[in-house]
Parts: sequence; structure tokens; C-alpha cells
Amino acid sequence: MIHSLAAAMNNQLQNTSSLNSVTFSFEDGRNSSPVRTAELQPIVVNPWDVALCVTGTLISCENAIVIAIIFYTPALRAPMFILIGSLAFADLLAGLGLILNFIFTYMLSTEFVHLVSAGLLIAAFSASVLTILAITVDRYLSLYNALTYHTERTVTFTYVILVLIWLVCVALGMLPVLGWNCLQDEFTCSICRPVTKNNAALLAVTFLLIFALMMQLYLQICKIAFRHAQQIAVQHQFMATSHASSTTKGVSTLSVILGTFALCWIPFAMYSLVADSRYPMVYTYATVLPATCSSAINPIIYAFRNPDIQKSLWLACCGCVPSNFSMRPRMSSDV
Repeated sequence: MIHSLAAAMNNQLQNTSSLNSVTFSFEDGRNSSPVRTAELQPIVVNPWDVALCVTGTLISCENAIVIAIIFYTPALRAPMFILIGSLAFADLLAGLGLILNFIFTYMLSTEFVHLVSAGLLIAAFSASVLTILAITVDRYLSLYNALTYHTERTVTFTYVILVLIWLVCVALGMLPVLGWNCLQDEFTCSICRPVTKNNAALLAVTFLLIFALMMQLYLQICKIAFRHAQQIAVQHQFMATSHASSTTKGVSTLSVILGTFALCWIPFAMYSLVADSRYPMVYTYATVLPATCSSAINPIIYAFRNPDIQKSLWLACCGCVPSNFSMRPRMSSDV
């Protein structure tokens, strides 16, 4: 999908370097394929593609660490950690997809590769967004049904939810290969060729609905947290200040999580609704890059902030845990 953006930009790039050199420059253009002629013309590398490849490498490294920690730590088998592991796996696939996208763009550019690359990125990013929604729902339920949460939210139930999520995402990823593409009609292409404009708009609307649901859930989480804080303050007047401070900190954290998610994805979703392949590709890159950066931010928000994962990371790196480290287990309701 994204490597088609590079193809569009390469059509307008100017070859100003000598033979076998690499030139970094770009202008606006339409979708086409990168050309490597028999005369060994200079390979023009789009700097936006380099940025996406570097981002993909960072994403892959971060999420590989998270997956390794969860996989090799038997204590991290609660539903919350299973969801975090699924998110890390989805983001890992997204990072690998960005790296493969760069390789395919400049070494192996065929229609089939275009379709496979688009399907991989669609499936990976869809799984990432849906898993974040599942984590949000898990946090909400852990507060709303605090007394029955640990009996209702079993590991088996979590696996069933994740299987359903991945089945939906794999099905979405297969659509370009099964014929839902614009290779036969360039005028129907979206900003991310070979996805059609109608399909891109449908994915964008679905994302906006998911974001609206997440925002509603986080508002409910804030209300429940404030209500719990008030109840505790009534019972323990001397602890009112500390609980109020803790609740305010939690709400601030939720705001950062939701705000970061919105800043990363909403520009790309909104641009997908109004633009198509005829729009300047530089605008597409400018909205795609923040969206991909969300997969680099997710491990920081959902994994590395968790004390249990931090403990396992310290043990893996240096075989010890800092003396000032908090050993309090982190629950799903913690933010």
C-alpha cells in the first residue's frame, strides 16, 4: 500500500546524480511504478520512504522486546498481558510491513507485491486499532464490574476475543488480493494505491466510529474513577487529598492516551475521506507517517509503563530489580 506512494513520487523525481549514485529529492506526482532500466539509471530514493523504513525498524525492535518479555515470563499470563501481547504482535507486523514495503519498492515492484504489501499493512494496523479498543473495553469492565471481573474475564474468553479480532483483520487484509483494488481503474484509487477510494473511505469511517466508542468508554472510566475516589474520601477523610491526586493523575494519563491516539490516526482518516490519488502525494506521506508512529508509541503506553513488564525487563537486562522499584501488581483498571 505505502510503497505505491513511493511509486507515485518517483515518477516526478529528477535524476541529478551520476551513474550508480543515490539521489534524495521529491516532488508531487501521481501513481506509477519505480523504473529501473537496462542502462542502470540512478536509483532515486524518496526520503519519505527512508523515514517510513526507519520508523518500521524502530517499531519492530520495540514490539519484539515486548513479545519476548511476555512470552518468556510465565507470570505474565493474565488477560491484560495477553491483550498487550496481541497489540505488540500486530504492531510488529506493521513494522515489518513498512520494512518490506521499502525493499519491495526499490527491488521488486510487481502488481502482486503491491497487493500483498497492502494486505499486510491493512491487516496489521487494523489488528492494532481493534486490540487497543479491546484493551479499552477491558479497562472499563475491570472498573464497572470490579467484583466479578476476575471470574468473568478468563484467559479463554480473552483468546476467543482475540481470535475474532484477527479473523476480521486477516479478512480485511485479503480483500486487495481478492480483487478489491484499483489496478484496473486508476481513477478509483485512494491516496494509498491499490486500495480503492470507497474501501479507504469505509475503513476511515470505521476507524472514526471506533475512536468515538473509545472516547465514550474513557469518559465512563473517568466518571467511575471519580465516583470511587469520592466514596473513599467519605470513608477516610484523611486520605481524601491523596486519592484526589491519584485520580487526577489517572485522568491525565487517559487524556494523554486518547490524545496521542487521535493525533496519530485522525489526520490520516480524515484525509482518506476527502482525497484520492490525484492529490499531491506529499500530503499523503505527511499523514501516513504519524499514523505509523502510533505503533512505536503503543509499547511505551501499554507495555513499558507496566511495573510487571518493567520488572521482567530489568531482570532480563541486568538480572536485578532496582531497590526503589514499586512491586505493587498492576491491574487492568490501572492507567
